[in-house]
Amino acid sequence: MIKINENAEKIAQIFVKTYPNPKSELLYSNEFQFFVAVCLSAQTTDKKVNQVTEHLFKKYKGWEDLAGAALTLEQLRKDIHGVNFHIGKAERLVKASQMVIADFGGELPHTMAQLVRIPGVARKTANVLLNDLWEIAEGIVVDTHVTRVSTRLGLTEEKDAVKIERDLMQVFAKKYWSNLSNSIVLHGRYVCMAKNPKCAACVLNKVCPSAFSFE
Repeated sequence: MIKINENAEKIAQIFVKTYPNPKSELLYSNEFQFFVAVCLSAQTTDKKVNQVTEHLFKKYKGWEDLAGAALTLEQLRKDIHGVNFHIGKAERLVKASQMVIADFGGELPHTMAQLVRIPGVARKTANVLLNDLWEIAEGIVVDTHVTRVSTRLGLTEEKDAVKIERDLMQVFAKKYWSNLSNSIVLHGRYVCMAKNPKCAACVLNKVCPSAFSFE
């Protein structure tokens, strides 16, 4: 387990100041659309997902459209073909829609315990839904960007997403969890990239033990 990081409070405050209102870059207009977009985003860029959903949401307007008996799974696979692992994602979206209707009355539940019951929903997806839809922070989103940034900042030595989230929840006060769930993702996407990170322009370069070590 990671030791308490003495810079964690400073890091959290810098993120809040730099990204005061961070939001997902997925495009959506309701919780159904956001759920679908988040599920499609696994191992796929938000840009690609937005390209796919621009047409997808004109055809599938609600849970019933994905869960309905008239739906052909093969057609849905074609409709989301642009995202990675579209075959499995299509099947999970149908099953998820059926469960949301049957078990939750056509509305997404607002708790981690209930969300992770839905096919295709693990802690990361549940954290994204809770945070972005209802500003509920039961944890911290951990994706590839968060994994990279938190490792470089010395906040974790773990490789597993669940263990990384555990470490981050330990070092950061809960009041920061909501902001961090999106701000670290954005920071990793545009500043602390996997290759050629922008250390000179990074607001964290004075507290980051990895700063300027990539040149």
